[in-house]
Amino acid sequence: MRRRHTAAPGTPAAGTAAEEDGPRPRLTGRVLLTVLGLSLAYSVTAVDPLMLTLNLSRVGLGLDVPPNLIGFLGGAATLVVAAAVLAVGNLGDVHGLKRLLMLGLVGNAVTGVLCALSPNHVFLLVMRFLDGLALTALLGLSLALLTVSVPQRVRPLAIGIFMAVDTVLYGVSPLVGGWVVDAVGWRGTFLVTPPLALAALVLTFKYVKESPLRPGRRVDVLGVTLFGAALLGAVHGTGELQNGLARPQAWLPLAGAALALAAFVRHERRTPEPALDTALFRSPALVVAVLAVLTLDFLSAGLGVVLGQFGGAVLALNPEQIGLLYLPGTLVIAGASVLAGRAVASRTARPVMIAGLLMLVASTLVLAGTVSPTMALWLLVLATWTCNLGAFVTSTPVSDTVLAHAPQGKAGSVAAVQPTFGMTGYALGPTVYILLLDLFFRKEWLADAESRGLSAEQGEQAVDAAMSSMANAPGSPGYDPNLVRQASELALGLDFTNAVRLTMLTVALAPLAVVVLAYFLMPRRPRHAPDTGREAGPDTAPDTGREATPGTTPGDEPGPGPGPGGA
Repeated sequence: MRRRHTAAPGTPAAGTAAEEDGPRPRLTGRVLLTVLGLSLAYSVTAVDPLMLTLNLSRVGLGLDVPPNLIGFLGGAATLVVAAAVLAVGNLGDVHGLKRLLMLGLVGNAVTGVLCALSPNHVFLLVMRFLDGLALTALLGLSLALLTVSVPQRVRPLAIGIFMAVDTVLYGVSPLVGGWVVDAVGWRGTFLVTPPLALAALVLTFKYVKESPLRPGRRVDVLGVTLFGAALLGAVHGTGELQNGLARPQAWLPLAGAALALAAFVRHERRTPEPALDTALFRSPALVVAVLAVLTLDFLSAGLGVVLGQFGGAVLALNPEQIGLLYLPGTLVIAGASVLAGRAVASRTARPVMIAGLLMLVASTLVLAGTVSPTMALWLLVLATWTCNLGAFVTSTPVSDTVLAHAPQGKAGSVAAVQPTFGMTGYALGPTVYILLLDLFFRKEWLADAESRGLSAEQGEQAVDAAMSSMANAPGSPGYDPNLVRQASELALGLDFTNAVRLTMLTVALAPLAVVVLAYFLMPRRPRHAPDTGREAGPDTAPDTGREATPGTTPGDEPGPGPGPGGA
C-alpha cells in the first residue's frame, strides 16, 4: 500500500496519479556536480579559519603582531560572518543567490592571495575583515542554493553528501596546510582555500541554478546592525568576565548586548521586511533545530580551544600535530553524513538529530573521563573524532529542517537562520570555554596552593610566572606552552587537567538539554510531501510535518504553522 502524502495548504492534494505514479527524482550526475560545487564553497568557510587558528603563532611571529591583537586577528573574520550573515541572505533574495555566492568565491580567492602577501599586521587585519564578508556569502548562500537546485525528495541525501564533502576537506586540510606551510612558510596558511574557491566557482557557474529574485525587497539594515551589536557585545563581555563580573569592562558590554537583542526582537516583529522573520520560531521543530546548530558549533569551536590549550600547554603538541587530530576517521564521518541524509529521508529528522547530539555528549564525556597530563594520544583522537561525527550527523537533520521552512523568494533569508545561530555558537564557544577553563583552573590551583601550605598570593605569583596571558577573543593562543616547566611549586599541569575535566562536564549539559527538547518537540512521523517541481509560494506554507489522520484528506488537516524537514 502506498504511503499517504501530506500536502501543504494551497498546493494540489497528494495522492493524484501524476504525483503517485510520476518519475521519482534521483541523484543524477548533474545534481551531484551541483552538490559538489556548493559543498566546496561551504567547506571554505570551515577550512579558512581552521588554517589560521592552527598557524596563528607562526603568523604572529612572521608579522610581529602585538600580543593584544593576536586573538582579535584570529577571530576577526568569524565575528564578521556571525554579524553579517543575515544581511547576505536578504541581499541574495534581492540580487540573486548564485550571483552573490560567486562574488564571495572570487572575494575569498583574492583576499587569500593578498593575505599571503601582507606586508604588516594592519594590512592582514583589514584583509581578514574583507575575507569575513566573502565567507559570509559562502556560508549564508550555499545551503540556500541547494534548496533551489536540488529536488525536494532527494534533498536530505544531497545534504548528507554535501556534509560528507565538508567532512573530508575539514579533516584533510590541516595535513595539506601543514605541508604548504612547511614548504613556503607562514604565508602558505592563506594559500589553501583559494584553489577550493576557484573549483567551486567553476562548478557553481556551470551547474547551479539562480534563485527567483525579489527586486522590491529591502535589506533590514537596522535589524542586521542590532544583531551584530548584540553578538559583539556578548562575545566581548563574556571574555571580560574572567577578570571579574563587577568590572565595567564586563557588565557594560553584556548589558549593551541585552538591550541590543531586545531592540532587535522588537524591531523584527514590527518591520514589514525583517532580516529574521520571528514568525518562523512559532514552529517547535525550527526552534529545536536552531538550538541544535547553536550547540554543535559552540562545542566544536570550544573543543578547538581545549585541544590548543591542553595539547600545547600540557602535552606539548605543535599546531600541526593538533590539526592532525581531525584526520583519523574522516571517511567514516563522511559516510555517516550520507547515511544521516538517507535516514532523514526515510524517517524524520528527530532520531538522527538525537543520535548526533548524543555523540556530542559522548565526546565531552570521553575527554572528561580520560584527560590527564600523560593521556594517550589516541584518546584525544577518539574525543575529537566523536565530536566531529556528532557535529556532522546533527548538521544534516538541522539543515533539512531549516530549509523546509523556506518559501519561494525567501530561500536566502530563511537558510541564513542556520549559519546565523551556528556562527553565534562558533563565536561564543571559545570565549565561554576559556572563561570556564580560567574559573576552574583558578579553583584548582588555589586548592593546590592550600595543600602545599602556600597563601593565595604566593600561589598567584607561581601561576603568573607560569602563564603568559589569558585569551580575550576567539583564536588567541592562551596559555604559554611552557606552562608545566615554568611551575616551580605547584602541579599546574594536573591543575589545568582537572580544569579541562570540569569544563567538559559542564558543557555536556548543553547537548543533553537539546536532546530532551528534540525528543518531545520534534515530529515523530515521517512526512512525504509531493515534489511539485516548485517551492512553496506566497500562498502556500511549508508542510506541518503531520500525516493525514484517518478520515481526512491531506488538505483538510488543521494547523497552519510550518513543519520540520524531511523528504
